[in-house]
This record gives sequence, structure tokens and C-alpha cells, in this order.
Amino acid sequence: MKVGYIRVSTVEQNEARQVELMKKLEVEKTFQDKQSGKNTERQGLKDLLEFVREGDTVYIESFSRLARSTKDLLELVEIFKNKNVHLVSSKENIDTSSPTGKLMLTMIGAIAEFERECLLERQREGIAIAKCEGKYKGRKKIEYPQNWQEVYSKWEKREITGNEAMEKLNLKRNTFYKLVKEYRNILIKN
Repeated sequence: MKVGYIRVSTVEQNEARQVELMKKLEVEKTFQDKQSGKNTERQGLKDLLEFVREGDTVYIESFSRLARSTKDLLELVEIFKNKNVHLVSSKENIDTSSPTGKLMLTMIGAIAEFERECLLERQREGIAIAKCEGKYKGRKKIEYPQNWQEVYSKWEKREITGNEAMEKLNLKRNTFYKLVKEYRNILIKN
């Protein structure tokens, strides 16, 4: 059976190009994900791995749609291999049913991972330069809610729980405790 896997990184991105490719390849069943490929914890991918059987061929637009790290890519290829399932990547024109395809897959996966690491390094360098120039300030500071002192006082005296305080202030757990720590430091200084 011809099985396809389609992935875009966010809900806003359009998967139409990949869908068209699957139609052109006459793929019988497709699985999709609309989330980052940073790991293999994706429902569509899990469903695909559970669905495929011996003799099936999985079609992808490119290896980057399947995995972003060489490790994840090679682990997925190993899963397919153990199930006697072939993998075909349209962009890279590679079919893992051949020894040459397997070799090329390993090399392309390593290059893709290297490229991703270079991109992240350039991003970090750019942020560092922007910080030095005063153009990058990081995440905006979270302001204290209007009723902060009242709710904080009740929470501090154990009149209400942390969850109740968060609810009254409309804050998430991490934000609440970050503000608590910051507020306590302010109180200590004064």
C-alpha cells in the first residue's frame, strides 16, 4: 500500500503542496501533523507507524517533514526497516529499499541536522548583537495585576490557596510564582 505522511510546523502553514504531491504519487492513505518536527511525539506520525504493514511504502515530500534530527530520522527509518516498510522521499529522490538510498539518507540527515544547528547558532549570535546595540530587550516584563497586593496578602496569610490566587489574578502558575519571587525581593529591599 502507498501511504503518505504530511507535516507542516504550525496550524497557519499550508500543506496544499504536500497534498498535491500525494495525489500525484497516487498515495492511498495519508497521515498529517500540524506541529513542529523537533521530536517524534506527533499523533499523525504515531498513527502512521501503527498503521503501516510489511510491504507498504511511505512517501514524504522531504526528510525534513519526517524528522529534524539525524537521530530521529535514522530511528524512524529503522522502525520502517524492521517492519519491512520502504521510505521514499520525493525532494531528495531517495528510496530506502536500495543500499545507495540508505547511504544517501544517512548523509542527508546529517547535513540537515548540521544546517539546523548552524541556523540556531546564527540566531543566537544575532540576538547577542541586537542586545549589545540595545535593539533586543527580550520578553516584555509582566506587569502586576491591579488587585495584586490584595490577593497576594490573602495568599501570604494562607486565607486562599495558590490556585485560588492564580485564578483571581488570571495568571498561570509560572507567572504567578515568578511575580511572587520578584515582589518578595522588592519588599526585602524596602
